Amino acid sequence: MEDFAAVVNPSHRAKHCWCLSHRLSAQEIRERGGEDRFEAMCSLSREEIAPGVIAYLEDEPVGWCSISPRSQIPKLENSKLIRPVDSVMVWSIICMVVRSGFRRRGVNRQMVLGAVEYARELGAPAVEAYPVDPEGRMDLTMAFVGTRTMFEEAGFEVVGVSDAVASRMPRLIMRRTL
Repeated sequence: MEDFAAVVNPSHRAKHCWCLSHRLSAQEIRERGGEDRFEAMCSLSREEIAPGVIAYLEDEPVGWCSISPRSQIPKLENSKLIRPVDSVMVWSIICMVVRSGFRRRGVNRQMVLGAVEYARELGAPAVEAYPVDPEGRMDLTMAFVGTRTMFEEAGFEVVGVSDAVASRMPRLIMRRTL
């Protein structure tokens, strides 16, 4: 789990994101980790399906991709903005982070391919992502959702447009059938 922390929160700041808000309520976070959100994520990681994958460059952790069955992501499962397009029991990529100093090296693209393979190995029928299609450079505050081009290069196709927005752009629903 220290590799995960090295990517998303190297200084272990208590109020910093630990990629929990879509998965656990505040009460569930307290039940799993007390006042320690890192411990709550450690608890999630011990479950049969871990909440994501870590990308490495040589032996150094450089990226995090949150992926799991949509049914295990309550905020997404109950979303009125990113609704299912059909009854396929998809897995969902909801967040990607690449450490500063390792960006613009293709880490995201390789990480998406690794996440897809992880889902395939665990029997996922398809993987979805909810990126944007920016004109020009991506607003870095919303980079965690990814871009259409990045997912197309990993074999995903647009299957819908959600009612959600990121940086005033509609979030697409992209899928790769496995």
